[in-house]
Amino acid sequence: TERAVLLPCDSGQYTTSGECCKECPPGEGVVKKCGATQTVCAQCLDETFSENYSHTEQCRPCTQCTGLMRMETPCTDSNDARCVCNYNYFYSTVSGRCEPCTVCPVGQGVFSHCDHDHDTVCEECVDETFSDRESSLEPCLPCTLCEEDTEIQMALCTPTRDSVCHPLPGGETTTSSAGSPRFLGHGLNENLIPIYCSILAAGAVGLVAYFVFRRWNSCKQNKQAANNRAATNNQMVTPEGEKLHSDSGISVDSQSLQEQQQQQQQQQQQQAQAEVQAQPSHSHTQEQI
Repeated sequence: TERAVLLPCDSGQYTTSGECCKECPPGEGVVKKCGATQTVCAQCLDETFSENYSHTEQCRPCTQCTGLMRMETPCTDSNDARCVCNYNYFYSTVSGRCEPCTVCPVGQGVFSHCDHDHDTVCEECVDETFSDRESSLEPCLPCTLCEEDTEIQMALCTPTRDSVCHPLPGGETTTSSAGSPRFLGHGLNENLIPIYCSILAAGAVGLVAYFVFRRWNSCKQNKQAANNRAATNNQMVTPEGEKLHSDSGISVDSQSLQEQQQQQQQQQQQQAQAEVQAQPSHSHTQEQI
């Protein structure tokens, strides 16, 4: 006789008729469980998913990323959405929530950037590096090297500040051991003298310009005031002027009257002399008769 071969049943359950219950694949959920009849499956839709083979699980709703969480991967019919902490936050296993990323202080740079699953890792700035600002992104920066032949180092580089270089305004040249010319400065104080002189000269020029403007403005105002007074005097007629005009008229009239009187007196004298001369001739005529 032939022996019946029993096939393995993945679900481990059977229908009442002895048939192995079918499992729904990922992306499908159980609509009707196996029992008197076979398992009924349906596609997961409308923000639902099913990620396992199962003869019992239905489609589950997708996770919604809210608050300080952001969606890293979207939800599909076979996979749930994956939410992680938002940018500039990381998930802390201590508090069990998203925490702000650590900001490295001045004098320290970023060794490892903050991500959703770990915090920022900072390191001290050493070996000619510096960091002069707080940051959760910038590493320690290399110090600036001043040009030997054209610059002087005014401040050394420290973990919290870059070196300060200043151009050399003047100096002497000499020959180094290698035979190439090298520029030697006279010192920091002497290098700053031209700058101070320029500032003082600019201040003196500004002060002189200010006083010249004040003087010119004062002269202009005085001249304008004098012109206004002259115009006012020309428009006004004083009582003394009227009296002088009246007196001059009277003097002219008096002089004319005196001249007329003198002419009348001269005419009377001439007439009297004529009468006297006429009288002797008349007497002589009578004697002859």
